[in-house]
Amino acid sequence: MGRDRVVPRQIHDVFINFRGLDTRQKFVSHLYVALTNAGIHTYIDNQLEKGTVLQPQLLSAIEGSRISILVFSKNYTQSSWCLRELERVMYCHTTHGQVVVPIFYDVDPSVVRHQKGAFGKALQSTAKERYLERRWRSALTQAANLSGWDVTNCRNEGELMQQIVEDVLKKLDITLLCITEFPVGLESRVQNMIQFIKSQSNQVCIIGIWGMGGSGKTTTAKAIYNQIHRKFVVRSFIENVREVCEKDNRGIIHLQEQLLSDVFKRKEKIHSVGLGTSMIVERFREEKSLVVLDDVTTFKQLKSLCGNPRLFCRGSVLIVTTRDVRLLYLFAVDYVCTMKEMNEKDSLELFSWHGFRQPSPIEDFHELSRNVVAYCRGLPVALEILGSYLYMRTEEEWISVLSKLKTIPNDQVQEKLRISYDGLKDDMEKDIFLDICCFFIGKDRAYVTEILNGCGLHADIGIPILIERSLVKIEKNNKLGMHDLIRDMGREIVRESSAKAPGKRSRLWFHQDVHDILTKNNGTETVEGLVLKSQSTSRICFSSNSFKEMKNLRLLQLDCVDLTGDYGCLSKELRWVHWQEYAFRYIPDDFYLGNLVVIDLKHSNIKQVWNETKLLGNLKILNLSHSKYLTCTPNFSKSPNLEKLIMKDCPNLSEVHQSIGDLNNLLLINLKDCTSLSNLPENIYQLKSLKTLILSGCSKIDKLEEGIVQMESLTTLMAKDTAIKEVPYSIVRSKSIGYISLCGYEGLSRDIFPSLVWSWMSSTMNSPPRNSPFGNMALSLAYINAPNNNLSFLSPIVRSLSQLRTVWVQCQSRNALISDLRRILDNRHDVNFAASERSHALQMSNFSLRSLLIRMGNCHMVIDTLSKSISQGLATNDSRDFFLPGGNYPSWSTYTGEGPSALFHVPKNIDCHMKGIILCVVYSSTSENMAAECLTSVLIINYTKCTIQIYKRDTVMSFNDEDWKNVTSNLGPGDEVEIFVAFGHGDGLIVMETAVYLIYDQSITMEVEPATNMETGSSAERNTQPSPEVDVQPSPNVKMEVSTIVQIDLPPEVKVQSSSTTEMKPLPKLNKSIFTRLGKRMGACLCLNQHRDKGFNNF
Repeated sequence: MGRDRVVPRQIHDVFINFRGLDTRQKFVSHLYVALTNAGIHTYIDNQLEKGTVLQPQLLSAIEGSRISILVFSKNYTQSSWCLRELERVMYCHTTHGQVVVPIFYDVDPSVVRHQKGAFGKALQSTAKERYLERRWRSALTQAANLSGWDVTNCRNEGELMQQIVEDVLKKLDITLLCITEFPVGLESRVQNMIQFIKSQSNQVCIIGIWGMGGSGKTTTAKAIYNQIHRKFVVRSFIENVREVCEKDNRGIIHLQEQLLSDVFKRKEKIHSVGLGTSMIVERFREEKSLVVLDDVTTFKQLKSLCGNPRLFCRGSVLIVTTRDVRLLYLFAVDYVCTMKEMNEKDSLELFSWHGFRQPSPIEDFHELSRNVVAYCRGLPVALEILGSYLYMRTEEEWISVLSKLKTIPNDQVQEKLRISYDGLKDDMEKDIFLDICCFFIGKDRAYVTEILNGCGLHADIGIPILIERSLVKIEKNNKLGMHDLIRDMGREIVRESSAKAPGKRSRLWFHQDVHDILTKNNGTETVEGLVLKSQSTSRICFSSNSFKEMKNLRLLQLDCVDLTGDYGCLSKELRWVHWQEYAFRYIPDDFYLGNLVVIDLKHSNIKQVWNETKLLGNLKILNLSHSKYLTCTPNFSKSPNLEKLIMKDCPNLSEVHQSIGDLNNLLLINLKDCTSLSNLPENIYQLKSLKTLILSGCSKIDKLEEGIVQMESLTTLMAKDTAIKEVPYSIVRSKSIGYISLCGYEGLSRDIFPSLVWSWMSSTMNSPPRNSPFGNMALSLAYINAPNNNLSFLSPIVRSLSQLRTVWVQCQSRNALISDLRRILDNRHDVNFAASERSHALQMSNFSLRSLLIRMGNCHMVIDTLSKSISQGLATNDSRDFFLPGGNYPSWSTYTGEGPSALFHVPKNIDCHMKGIILCVVYSSTSENMAAECLTSVLIINYTKCTIQIYKRDTVMSFNDEDWKNVTSNLGPGDEVEIFVAFGHGDGLIVMETAVYLIYDQSITMEVEPATNMETGSSAERNTQPSPEVDVQPSPNVKMEVSTIVQIDLPPEVKVQSSSTTEMKPLPKLNKSIFTRLGKRMGACLCLNQHRDKGFNNF
């Protein structure tokens, strides 16, 4: 007995005990299938001939089952075999705790419990022996007293089966979810997501699974759940959220109750959505949870079923499947798994499992199978449905099914896919979807958006919604795409609206239907869109009267089709006319075009677009490409909203109407391969909105005007294979242009401009310069938008600058600016930094100190006085240390720096009108005038704006008002600026100090006190940035090399005191203790009292 009480190994989930003659062919067979489909391993004894002793195999099946189901019927007691099985089942129930579920089929439970009437008499007859009768009566009574199912009280056997299955699942506590029988291609996708979940184990992980209907979202979610659910005590899989919510107003509450019941392991009753959400959040806050929400369609459903999942216990996982990716973005998921179509190999395998019950097609069905797989386009649900549908069918039936699918899609597939369409709440979104299905697959998204917006459908938001819902996708080159089965579903919706009368459908695309309608003239006002393409090389012709009843026609596409008669019959609601190979030489005057958004007449015979200029206030796109007879563009004066003008390959086009310059909304001009076009109207360069100009292949166009810089929005210029030999100088000043193809240069402007400018410089060195189309001053500024680490071109430009007075470089960042500036100065600008850094370490007892003054702007009197002040200060100074006048006063600010640069911040009160800048450079040299001879350029570096302005020596010597305007235009209050004075190599020249004086437009009054000493110290890091203009003014008592550079020689006894080496890095530092004294002296010399010299206010 002890051995019997050992719990046997469980080898089955369910054992079914039944009387075969009563129930085998009906109830029991249905029950067995239902249990098996639910993934429940069920044992059923199919042996028809029964003996008197239970065989060991049967005993093992009974004892090894977790649950036994006893199906009692009215003739049950006539079978001793059933009764012996019953006796053993009840023994296992008593000794091992096996679960027993009685089902009473066409017999009352009380009859079984008390063995009444014929049921009891049959038992007595079958038992024969008294002891058997007693044992079997005891077993029947015990079993009938257990909770079970009475079939006679159930009106729907199918529903009862489902209830029994659910009850068995609960009793088994089976947690594995039933997934597809043939999980082809599933494992890799599942493992990728599980790896991501593992990487997020220390936080709440939210995963979204997104894709079109039937793409395998639910299957994927179930597979993930099955693999990880055992790690979570709290877990729930809520399936078919959309379906439950659509069927019942309280659907969301039912789902909340299901979720909480899964968690608490008991039934929960909820009275409001808000209460349910609070209970869910509170419960999931306490313990690590796994929740799957399947087929979610609204954000409200998400919030109701999990509140804020970020409040869940750490380590929790939430998985959401949906057809709407926007829900996942709103919910801020951590990972989105996008369901993609299966590849051809996996598609064929999955189809074969369903169609042939093996991994590949059987002989003679390979080609047919590949045709079906091609039709399904990798959609799992279609492969499964069609595979099962074709299973065990003949070759002729396969061929018939494939033929039918070409016109009428499979209804089961359509039902699955249509859910996404039905989920669109807005009729406009549905119209956009159907328009795309029927007319716009493969067309440019922006093009279609313009058309549908013109129809009042708000496609700017409608198309993104369709993309989010997996109904439309964006393919290469921004083309609209759609799965073939989704397309067929949309077209079937249109076809079903009037299956027998095509003329009453809203959209017509099928050739035969359209041909019949136009031939029989039976179109109706229901028709909104129509496409007809000739199926042969010959043209087809219809009367325009065929369109007379189609008063709501919005969309019309005709290819190789001619219309005769009154064009006034065509709908006045037309927004899109796409008419390839239009036969007439112009558009008839009676063709109403007032509402058209797009006129697309490619490959037409048009010679001129229309006889009289038409009012086309809605026209956005005009495409006349490949019109070989077209000689001139139309007059655009009545098409003010035109955005795209496309006239590619019009070989006889020789004139562009000057009204094109009035199109303030024009974005694109494409005149590619218009080989007769020799010039463009001057006012075309006034198009400030134009983004793209394409002139490639216009072999007679030989010039682009400098006015092209006025096209301030131009990002793309394509003009290769033209007669243009010279690139407009002004092109490098464009801040917007991004791509260029012109004169052998092709690529991004940041790569092209350096080579382009250097080619100009090279040509001026090796040959006489061409005349500047700008006149004397037009090339005062070249603006270059420089990429990081790409300024190597600047040194030869600055050295060779002929007509350009200034190079203005815009860098990408402050770090890039500093790096590129050092490259310019160290390696390319003839500046010897190594010498500068060693300068203060050298002994220079034999060198004389000298000073160079450079004037920028209108500050002549100040530079004269400053030169006198420096000379006078030096003459009366007893110290052998070097000094410069300094101090900050109401009419100027002073900034100094060691070496050849000084850093400063533009004062906040720059509004007081800065009139000029004076640079004072102190250097030591062995010969006179060395600084003037070695000066190469002045750089103004604005770190705040990340710009560099470079002025060469000749510009510095002839600084003018235009140059000063360039300087001030780039200086803003608070900007961090450094001015660098660059000298070429010279063994006898070392720059000691640089001072910057900012001169303002107001008078000043100061006392004079001679300054005696300048304290020099090592400089900390310093920044760099460009400044706009420089001018130099002579002093009357100073010997000069050129009239604009003031050079002051210090007395020979003034020596340079040795100091530590100076590193060229930016640092704003004011040496107030030294400069204040000489500043006061200088102020006294100037006598700039506002009451005594009002003229000085001009500063």
